[in-house]
Amino acid sequence: MWKHDNFKGPPSQAELRRRAEQSKSRSAGSGKVMDPVMITGRQIAGSWWGQAWCANLEKYADYRNRVGRGKNYVRAGAVIDLKLEGGIITAKVQGSKKTPYKVEVKIDPIPEARYQAALKSLSSRIENIEALVNGNFPLEMKSLFTGPKSSLFPSPREIHFTCSCPDWASMCKHVAAVLYGIGNRLDHDPLLFFTIRGIEVSDFIQWSVEEKLGAMLKNADRESPRIIEDQSLKDLFGVLE
Repeated sequence: MWKHDNFKGPPSQAELRRRAEQSKSRSAGSGKVMDPVMITGRQIAGSWWGQAWCANLEKYADYRNRVGRGKNYVRAGAVIDLKLEGGIITAKVQGSKKTPYKVEVKIDPIPEARYQAALKSLSSRIENIEALVNGNFPLEMKSLFTGPKSSLFPSPREIHFTCSCPDWASMCKHVAAVLYGIGNRLDHDPLLFFTIRGIEVSDFIQWSVEEKLGAMLKNADRESPRIIEDQSLKDLFGVLE
């Protein structure tokens, strides 16, 4: 039974978890399909790219006062629904009221200059593209995500959000919980990151193939040192005239 619409203080993780389960049960009973963020281990994200996304959030001074509470919310299972479509993320987050709060996050497409730099850097190694297509970010990509100048992560000014809660802070804990939830989702489908930032994976593949072909054509007229001359064959196999 629901006791009160509001807590006198911040809800505990146990209370958040209980209320979140009740909200999910009501949604299931009404036929609504929910896609909750489920944290099963000690870490919100297990992959290096998911962890890097979460660590990047904590670097923003603008968000520092809220990300800690957002982390508690996502760990408690309060993000009961999270859907990504392009650069728009919609979510429902259980809070101190019976009805979950509605959150929307919009992330700007990556700026063209950074896009082209990333395209050139990644496309130089075809094995990276093969790993991407298979849903895995190679470790060689880490500098692109964490580098101070080349980072593909969105900056605070590239993240826009709204929440139906009465908290008028620059970022409420419910939005912070959703941003952490994205890090968890990237564990299971890293290519979602490219969708969020408006990056076409096909561009990387095309550039890689073109670079490989260009390198092959450039070296086509060069004599390979691996070619064995006729005399070398004779000496190697003891062939006599």
